[in-house]
Amino acid sequence: MKVLVTGGAGYLGSIVVSELVSKGYDVRVFDKLYFGKEGLTDSLKRIEIVQGDIRKPNKTIFNNIEAVVHLAGLSNDPSAEFNPKANEQINTRATKTLANICINKGIKRFTFASSASVYDKGLKATEELQDETSELNPLAAYSKSKYNAENILLELSQQNKDFCPVILRQGTIYGQSPRMRYDLVVNTFVKKAFINNRLKVFCKGDQWRPLVSIRDCARAHLACLEADEEKIKGEIFNVSYDNFRILDVAHRVKDALKDIINVEIDVDYKSGRIDRSYQISNKKLEEKLGFRYKISINESVQEMAENIKDFLDKERKIIDLEAPIYHNIAWLEHLVDMEKRIEQIGGSVF
Repeated sequence: MKVLVTGGAGYLGSIVVSELVSKGYDVRVFDKLYFGKEGLTDSLKRIEIVQGDIRKPNKTIFNNIEAVVHLAGLSNDPSAEFNPKANEQINTRATKTLANICINKGIKRFTFASSASVYDKGLKATEELQDETSELNPLAAYSKSKYNAENILLELSQQNKDFCPVILRQGTIYGQSPRMRYDLVVNTFVKKAFINNRLKVFCKGDQWRPLVSIRDCARAHLACLEADEEKIKGEIFNVSYDNFRILDVAHRVKDALKDIINVEIDVDYKSGRIDRSYQISNKKLEEKLGFRYKISINESVQEMAENIKDFLDKERKIIDLEAPIYHNIAWLEHLVDMEKRIEQIGGSVF
């Protein structure tokens, strides 16, 4: 099977591509390459890369493709709020464009990386465990764009009997990737542990988050590629190892690092304003597809720590884990700034 992976050079995409290649799939990556293609270094000789914008894809990119794993898009609240218009164009409209090309090309299987943040009720949050049938009213630009894209795919699935989309509402991902991010809660704690030897937890750490390993998330997409069509057509699956309070996450990170570095946790016990807190059920994916989550927070933290140790210089100082390229919004801001500067100097550096 030949699979097109949009956003295949990204944080999750590079792991999905690696998993596909290891299982013998023929892979074509379609990516804007905001972060370069270094995340695909180990797979470069075995894949095809097409650089481009999912808002205006060339239909020939879909030639000979049998399935699409759609991961490309702005991937968090700060990125969406940085450019709301681009967020809607990329996360919602482009998803519809890609799906319609698939329908016209006779490509049935289409997995979509949505977000568990669609369950967030903002200041109206409760501790209710929400599942795929829960009533939704997403508030933030990012979660709205993902929810709107979901509805488009479900409508297209009903209108086209041969189109087989499946929606994966992914929890907050953690873990090591060739295209690393340190702006996700577990990964951020690991980074801060190495930089400061301290973890700061706000609002008593009472906020709930559904979390999932990057490799388990990649495996979920593969499971949906390989499942019988009647089990996944037009279905929605939550993807989450479990739900954790932020304070619990901090203690798990500290425990996982105890044989590597000493870490202290500072808790701000002021009640404050908790803007995001929600829990989701992960049962449906297990019950319907027999999927099993494998990788705990502790295991991923230890793997990330071993990789970070490779970035230590002789004086045991961190080498720029705060660099913009590891933080999506900081990198987008940097690129926009550089784009303006290059225009000012006439379009090229030399």
